[in-house]
Amino acid sequence: MRHLLDTHTLVREDALRILDVAEDMRDTQSREVKKLPTLRGKTVVNLFFEDSTRTRISFEAAAKRLSADVINFSAKGSSVSKGESLQDTAQTLQAMGADAVVIRHGASGAPHTLATSGWISAGVLNAGDGTHEHPTQALLDAFTIRKRFYGDHSRGRDLAGLKVTIVGDVLHSRVARSNVWLLTTLGAEVTLVAPPTLVPQDVTGWPVTIRYDLDEAIAAEPDALMMLRIQLERMNAAYFPTEREYSRRWGLDAARLQALPTTSIVMHPGPMNRGLEISADAADSPRSTVLEQVANGVSVRMAALYLLLAGERDTTNAEEDAR
Repeated sequence: MRHLLDTHTLVREDALRILDVAEDMRDTQSREVKKLPTLRGKTVVNLFFEDSTRTRISFEAAAKRLSADVINFSAKGSSVSKGESLQDTAQTLQAMGADAVVIRHGASGAPHTLATSGWISAGVLNAGDGTHEHPTQALLDAFTIRKRFYGDHSRGRDLAGLKVTIVGDVLHSRVARSNVWLLTTLGAEVTLVAPPTLVPQDVTGWPVTIRYDLDEAIAAEPDALMMLRIQLERMNAAYFPTEREYSRRWGLDAARLQALPTTSIVMHPGPMNRGLEISADAADSPRSTVLEQVANGVSVRMAALYLLLAGERDTTNAEEDAR
């Protein structure tokens, strides 16, 4: 695997390979010594042009647990804030000997530009670009769903036959886009629920069912209900009347939680707006996978970095390193 830029072009075999290697990585995280020697001598740069404490820390933990050297680069207070271009920044990282670059950028397509420009020879991993994609978030979500439904028999399994409903600010959500493509590739049936104003203008090419009523979607008995964060910072217009109205119509409250099938799980990519898209009852219930998603995120990102930087070796080495 040379780069991980999106899930739209990620084929089923490669997606399952990442998830299965993540199983090996997860097994190591319950040990007293969590560190593996796998990427010793490699340098991973976290290149974040947008704030994201959770994702950056998750990637940092993943790289360090594989024994890589980690450099955290924040655009704020750097030469970028003085006008340095992405090309100049990339060439600086090249000169420093970066082996992998984890990039989060406000412009859709920036990771693809970095990966195909010839400015840098490092592997590129997209940690979120604009409103485009966030592939490792979708992979950790798929990993979490698979683990909840198949447990110790997850390895090699896809999500065929499972129904996943994604609710909320689809318009601004790169998490939703990455999940639509990945979950569909893995065989799940995906439904999107949102106010009409928060559905992208043209979704005719998306392999999804669109609904506007959350109660109807819950009545269809989804296996997983994923609540998206309302991204108020990306909204420059009124997409719904009030936050209270949004919560009343599209929020997961205690009553809607009760209406879900007993086997359904509740997901959220975080950070959560409690009381807006999800109530405390739902966020803290035994059905909630929010904390599992965070923990699984480290395992999935370890797998992605491993395949990016040690992929020329047979993946059985991941199992050997995990022992």
